[in-house]
Amino acid sequence: MKRRNFILTWTLLLAAMFCARVGHAEDQKLGVDVGKTSAFTKLAPAEDVEKMAQTQYQQQLDEARKKNALAPDDDPQLRRLRAIADQIIPHALSWNPRAKNWKWEINLIVSKQVNAYCMPGGKIAFYTGILEQLQLTDDEVAMVMGHEIAHALREHARERMGKSQVTTGLARVGGAVASALWGIDPNLTDSVARGGANLLTLSFSRGDESEADLVGMELAARAGYDPRAGVTLWRKMSSASKGAPPQWLSTHPSGKTRIKEIEKNLPRVEPLYEQAKK
Repeated sequence: MKRRNFILTWTLLLAAMFCARVGHAEDQKLGVDVGKTSAFTKLAPAEDVEKMAQTQYQQQLDEARKKNALAPDDDPQLRRLRAIADQIIPHALSWNPRAKNWKWEINLIVSKQVNAYCMPGGKIAFYTGILEQLQLTDDEVAMVMGHEIAHALREHARERMGKSQVTTGLARVGGAVASALWGIDPNLTDSVARGGANLLTLSFSRGDESEADLVGMELAARAGYDPRAGVTLWRKMSSASKGAPPQWLSTHPSGKTRIKEIEKNLPRVEPLYEQAKK
Protein backbone atom coordinates (compact mmCIF):
# COMPACT_ATOMS: atom_id res chain seq x y z
CA MET A 1 0.00 0.00 0.00
CA LYS A 2 2.82 2.37 0.92
CA ARG A 3 4.61 1.53 -2.35
CA ARG A 4 1.43 2.25 -4.33
CA ASN A 5 1.01 5.60 -2.56
CA PHE A 6 4.67 6.39 -3.21
CA ILE A 7 4.32 5.67 -6.93
CA LEU A 8 1.09 7.67 -7.13
CA THR A 9 2.68 10.62 -5.36
CA TRP A 10 5.66 10.69 -7.71
CA THR A 11 3.43 10.22 -10.76
CA LEU A 12 1.37 13.25 -9.75
CA LEU A 13 4.52 15.24 -8.98
CA LEU A 14 6.09 14.45 -12.36
CA ALA A 15 2.83 15.29 -14.11
CA ALA A 16 2.70 18.63 -12.31
CA MET A 17 6.31 19.35 -13.27
CA PHE A 18 5.60 18.43 -16.89
CA CYS A 19 2.53 20.68 -17.00
CA ALA A 20 4.48 23.53 -15.45
CA ARG A 21 7.26 23.15 -18.01
CA VAL A 22 4.82 22.94 -20.91
CA GLY A 23 2.97 25.99 -19.63
CA HIS A 24 6.20 27.94 -19.31
CA ALA A 25 7.32 26.89 -22.79
CA GLU A 26 3.96 27.94 -24.21
CA ASP A 27 4.25 31.34 -22.54
CA GLN A 28 7.83 31.76 -23.70
CA LYS A 29 7.47 30.47 -27.28
CA LEU A 30 7.48 34.02 -28.64
CA GLY A 31 10.48 34.92 -26.53
CA VAL A 32 14.16 34.04 -26.58
CA ASP A 33 15.62 30.60 -25.89
CA VAL A 34 18.67 30.60 -23.63
CA GLY A 35 18.35 27.15 -22.07
CA LYS A 36 18.61 26.25 -18.41
CA THR A 37 20.69 28.03 -15.80
CA SER A 38 24.18 26.66 -15.33
CA ALA A 39 24.66 23.72 -12.95
CA PHE A 40 27.60 25.65 -11.45
CA THR A 41 25.10 27.90 -9.64
CA LYS A 42 24.34 25.02 -7.26
CA LEU A 43 27.87 25.26 -5.84
CA ALA A 44 27.25 28.71 -4.33
CA PRO A 45 24.24 29.06 -1.97
CA ALA A 46 21.82 31.69 -3.26
CA GLU A 47 21.15 33.04 0.23
CA ASP A 48 24.83 33.69 0.84
CA VAL A 49 25.32 35.38 -2.54
CA GLU A 50 22.30 37.62 -2.04
CA LYS A 51 23.40 38.60 1.48
CA MET A 52 26.83 39.45 0.13
CA ALA A 53 25.22 41.54 -2.61
CA GLN A 54 23.06 43.39 -0.09
CA THR A 55 26.13 44.27 2.00
CA GLN A 56 28.18 45.44 -0.98
CA TYR A 57 25.27 47.39 -2.44
CA GLN A 58 24.73 49.21 0.83
CA GLN A 59 28.43 50.02 1.00
CA GLN A 60 28.23 51.52 -2.50
CA LEU A 61 25.28 53.67 -1.49
CA ASP A 62 26.97 54.77 1.74
CA GLU A 63 30.11 55.81 -0.13
CA ALA A 64 28.06 57.74 -2.68
CA ARG A 65 26.06 59.40 0.09
CA LYS A 66 29.24 60.58 1.84
CA LYS A 67 30.34 62.22 -1.41
CA ASN A 68 26.88 63.78 -1.94
CA ALA A 69 26.70 61.66 -5.07
CA LEU A 70 23.56 59.68 -4.27
CA ALA A 71 20.59 61.11 -6.14
CA PRO A 72 17.62 62.02 -3.88
CA ASP A 73 14.26 60.33 -4.35
CA ASP A 74 12.82 63.36 -6.13
CA ASP A 75 15.59 63.47 -8.76
CA PRO A 76 13.91 63.43 -12.21
CA GLN A 77 16.35 60.91 -13.65
CA LEU A 78 15.93 58.57 -10.66
CA ARG A 79 12.17 58.83 -10.92
CA ARG A 80 12.49 57.98 -14.61
CA LEU A 81 14.60 54.91 -13.83
CA ARG A 82 12.19 53.70 -11.18
CA ALA A 83 9.23 54.14 -13.52
CA ILE A 84 10.96 51.97 -16.13
CA ALA A 85 11.87 49.39 -13.47
CA ASP A 86 8.24 49.26 -12.35
CA GLN A 87 7.31 48.18 -15.87
CA ILE A 88 10.09 45.59 -16.26
CA ILE A 89 10.24 43.85 -12.87
CA PRO A 90 6.80 42.15 -13.03
CA HIS A 91 7.93 40.36 -16.19
CA ALA A 92 11.19 39.30 -14.55
CA LEU A 93 9.61 37.22 -11.81
CA SER A 94 8.81 34.20 -13.98
CA TRP A 95 12.48 33.79 -14.90
CA ASN A 96 13.59 32.99 -11.36
CA PRO A 97 11.36 31.82 -8.48
CA ARG A 98 13.55 33.62 -5.93
CA ALA A 99 12.93 36.96 -7.63
CA LYS A 100 9.40 37.13 -6.22
CA ASN A 101 10.86 37.55 -2.74
CA TRP A 102 13.69 39.92 -3.64
CA LYS A 103 13.59 43.39 -2.11
CA TRP A 104 14.15 45.25 -5.35
CA GLU A 105 15.96 48.58 -5.15
CA ILE A 106 17.07 51.09 -7.76
CA ASN A 107 19.33 54.05 -7.11
CA LEU A 108 21.20 56.63 -9.15
CA ILE A 109 24.81 57.58 -8.46
CA VAL A 110 26.13 60.90 -9.73
CA SER A 111 29.31 60.02 -11.58
CA LYS A 112 30.83 60.34 -15.04
CA GLN A 113 31.22 56.57 -15.18
CA VAL A 114 29.35 54.95 -18.05
CA ASN A 115 28.08 52.15 -15.85
CA ALA A 116 25.05 50.30 -14.48
CA TYR A 117 24.51 47.00 -12.67
CA CYS A 118 22.01 44.74 -10.96
CA MET A 119 23.40 42.69 -8.09
CA PRO A 120 21.88 39.38 -6.99
CA GLY A 121 18.69 40.01 -5.07
CA GLY A 122 17.54 42.83 -7.36
CA LYS A 123 19.89 45.60 -6.24
CA ILE A 124 20.08 48.02 -9.20
CA ALA A 125 22.27 51.09 -9.66
CA PHE A 126 22.76 53.41 -12.60
CA TYR A 127 25.44 56.07 -12.95
CA THR A 128 24.51 59.43 -14.42
CA GLY A 129 27.36 59.04 -16.92
CA ILE A 130 25.62 56.28 -18.85
CA LEU A 131 22.44 58.36 -19.14
CA GLU A 132 24.06 61.66 -20.00
CA GLN A 133 27.05 60.70 -22.13
CA LEU A 134 25.05 58.31 -24.28
CA GLN A 135 21.84 60.36 -24.18
CA LEU A 136 19.80 57.21 -23.69
CA THR A 137 16.15 57.10 -24.66
CA ASP A 138 13.68 55.31 -22.39
CA ASP A 139 13.80 52.30 -24.74
CA GLU A 140 17.60 52.20 -24.51
CA VAL A 141 17.52 52.57 -20.73
CA ALA A 142 15.13 49.62 -20.66
CA MET A 143 17.64 47.56 -22.68
CA VAL A 144 20.44 48.35 -20.22
CA MET A 145 18.21 47.68 -17.23
CA GLY A 146 16.82 44.47 -18.71
CA HIS A 147 20.35 43.29 -19.48
CA GLU A 148 21.54 43.87 -15.91
CA ILE A 149 18.41 42.36 -14.36
CA ALA A 150 18.93 39.32 -16.58
CA HIS A 151 22.35 38.75 -15.01
CA ALA A 152 20.70 38.56 -11.60
CA LEU A 153 17.81 36.39 -12.78
CA ARG A 154 20.10 33.92 -14.53
CA GLU A 155 22.36 33.94 -11.44
CA HIS A 156 25.55 34.58 -13.34
CA ALA A 157 27.31 35.71 -10.14
CA ARG A 158 26.56 32.34 -8.52
CA GLU A 159 27.71 30.62 -11.69
CA ARG A 160 31.04 32.44 -11.64
CA MET A 161 31.52 31.67 -7.94
CA GLY A 162 30.77 28.00 -8.59
CA LYS A 163 33.25 27.87 -11.45
CA SER A 164 35.83 29.58 -9.29
CA GLN A 165 35.43 26.92 -6.61
CA VAL A 166 35.85 24.13 -9.15
CA THR A 167 38.84 25.64 -10.96
CA THR A 168 40.54 26.56 -7.69
CA GLY A 169 40.15 22.97 -6.53
CA LEU A 170 41.51 21.63 -9.82
CA ALA A 171 44.39 24.08 -9.67
CA ARG A 172 45.42 22.87 -6.23
CA VAL A 173 45.12 19.19 -7.14
CA GLY A 174 47.00 19.72 -10.42
CA GLY A 175 49.78 21.59 -8.67
CA ALA A 176 50.17 18.93 -5.99
CA VAL A 177 50.30 16.10 -8.56
CA ALA A 178 52.86 17.89 -10.73
CA SER A 179 54.99 18.64 -7.70
CA ALA A 180 54.85 15.03 -6.50
CA LEU A 181 55.53 13.42 -9.89
CA TRP A 182 58.05 15.78 -11.44
CA GLY A 183 59.35 17.93 -8.61
CA ILE A 184 57.86 21.11 -10.11
CA ASP A 185 57.39 24.00 -7.70
CA PRO A 186 53.69 23.86 -6.64
CA ASN A 187 53.57 27.66 -6.40
CA LEU A 188 54.43 27.84 -10.12
CA THR A 189 51.83 25.25 -11.13
CA ASP A 190 49.17 26.94 -8.98
CA SER A 191 49.95 30.24 -10.70
CA VAL A 192 49.60 28.69 -14.17
CA ALA A 193 46.39 26.93 -13.23
CA ARG A 194 44.91 30.16 -11.86
CA GLY A 195 45.72 31.80 -15.18
CA GLY A 196 43.83 29.02 -16.98
CA ALA A 197 40.93 29.43 -14.58
CA ASN A 198 40.72 33.11 -15.45
CA LEU A 199 40.52 32.27 -19.13
CA LEU A 200 37.76 29.77 -18.44
CA THR A 201 35.80 32.38 -16.55
CA LEU A 202 36.30 34.88 -19.37
CA SER A 203 34.95 32.38 -21.88
CA PHE A 204 31.83 31.70 -19.85
CA SER A 205 31.43 35.38 -19.10
CA ARG A 206 31.05 36.09 -22.80
CA GLY A 207 28.30 33.50 -22.97
CA ASP A 208 26.63 35.11 -19.98
CA GLU A 209 26.73 38.50 -21.68
CA SER A 210 25.03 37.19 -24.80
CA GLU A 211 22.41 35.52 -22.64
CA ALA A 212 21.80 38.72 -20.71
CA ASP A 213 21.39 40.67 -23.96
CA LEU A 214 18.63 38.34 -25.14
CA VAL A 215 16.79 37.90 -21.85
CA GLY A 216 17.02 41.62 -21.17
CA MET A 217 15.64 42.40 -24.61
CA GLU A 218 12.66 40.12 -23.98
CA LEU A 219 11.98 41.66 -20.56
CA ALA A 220 12.01 45.14 -22.05
CA ALA A 221 9.75 44.11 -24.93
CA ARG A 222 7.21 42.54 -22.59
CA ALA A 223 7.26 45.78 -20.59
CA GLY A 224 6.39 47.81 -23.70
CA TYR A 225 9.84 49.07 -24.73
CA ASP A 226 11.00 48.79 -28.32
CA PRO A 227 13.50 45.89 -28.55
CA ARG A 228 15.11 47.48 -31.62
CA ALA A 229 16.67 49.91 -29.15
CA GLY A 230 19.13 47.12 -28.35
CA VAL A 231 20.77 47.80 -31.71
CA THR A 232 20.95 51.58 -31.25
CA LEU A 233 22.23 51.12 -27.70
CA TRP A 234 25.18 48.99 -28.78
CA ARG A 235 25.97 51.29 -31.66
CA LYS A 236 26.23 54.11 -29.15
CA MET A 237 28.35 51.91 -26.91
CA SER A 238 30.66 51.02 -29.77
CA SER A 239 31.06 54.69 -30.62
CA ALA A 240 31.74 55.59 -27.00
CA SER A 241 34.32 52.81 -26.71
CA LYS A 242 36.69 54.35 -29.25
CA GLY A 243 39.90 55.07 -27.40
CA ALA A 244 39.38 54.02 -23.78
CA PRO A 245 36.27 51.84 -23.41
CA PRO A 246 33.65 52.86 -20.81
CA GLN A 247 33.73 50.89 -17.55
CA TRP A 248 30.44 49.23 -18.45
CA LEU A 249 32.17 47.68 -21.46
CA SER A 250 35.21 46.42 -19.55
CA THR A 251 33.63 42.96 -19.14
CA HIS A 252 31.05 43.26 -21.93
CA PRO A 253 32.10 42.07 -25.39
CA SER A 254 30.81 44.50 -27.97
CA GLY A 255 30.76 44.92 -31.72
CA LYS A 256 29.08 43.58 -34.82
CA THR A 257 28.64 40.03 -33.51
CA ARG A 258 26.61 41.27 -30.57
CA ILE A 259 24.36 43.43 -32.73
CA LYS A 260 23.85 40.55 -35.20
CA GLU A 261 22.70 38.27 -32.38
CA ILE A 262 20.23 40.89 -31.19
CA GLU A 263 18.91 41.43 -34.74
CA LYS A 264 18.59 37.67 -35.21
CA ASN A 265 16.31 37.44 -32.17
CA LEU A 266 14.20 40.53 -32.86
CA PRO A 267 11.44 38.51 -34.62
CA ARG A 268 11.01 36.49 -31.41
CA VAL A 269 10.39 39.54 -29.21
CA GLU A 270 8.80 42.14 -31.49
CA PRO A 271 5.36 40.45 -31.20
CA LEU A 272 5.68 40.74 -27.41
CA TYR A 273 6.35 44.46 -27.79
CA GLU A 274 3.31 44.86 -30.05
CA GLN A 275 1.16 43.01 -27.51
CA ALA A 276 2.43 45.19 -24.69
CA LYS A 277 1.61 48.38 -26.60
CA LYS A 278 -2.01 47.24 -26.94
